[in-house]
Amino acid sequence: MTAPIARRRALTAVATVGLTLPVLAACGGDDDPGAGDDTGAGQGDDLPTGNADPTPGSGTTITATKDVPVGGGTILPDQELVVTQPTKGEFHCFTAVCTHMGCIVSSVQLGGIRCECHGSAYSIEDGTPVNPPATEALQEFPVTVKGGQVTIA
Repeated sequence: MTAPIARRRALTAVATVGLTLPVLAACGGDDDPGAGDDTGAGQGDDLPTGNADPTPGSGTTITATKDVPVGGGTILPDQELVVTQPTKGEFHCFTAVCTHMGCIVSSVQLGGIRCECHGSAYSIEDGTPVNPPATEALQEFPVTVKGGQVTIA
């Protein structure tokens, strides 16, 4: 009778290890910002992430005023900035790095700066979040407008 008990214990041990390893692997760290995301979006495959210096230099010309539509904005992915013009002649500059998971925002439309990674949206007027999951505002950089150019103040 000892043989079946030993066999049963061995099978139980194998089954326990077989179930434990995948659970432990699932709890491990992952450098992918989309890992563990239950939305199915932004799994980190080829989504841009913010890696530039977050503080553009004072006096840096960033875009022409003609390239920023009234009631909207333009994204400058290389500088990781977004420039908006909520009303004619009123310009704002924000980081283009989403405060939720660090993706670069994807569009400026319907009065919002939108991030396709997880659906966050921000106000074009002050960078505050208007649609979750983001809860923190985009960092704003003061600008000056002269000669048709938007420049970091």
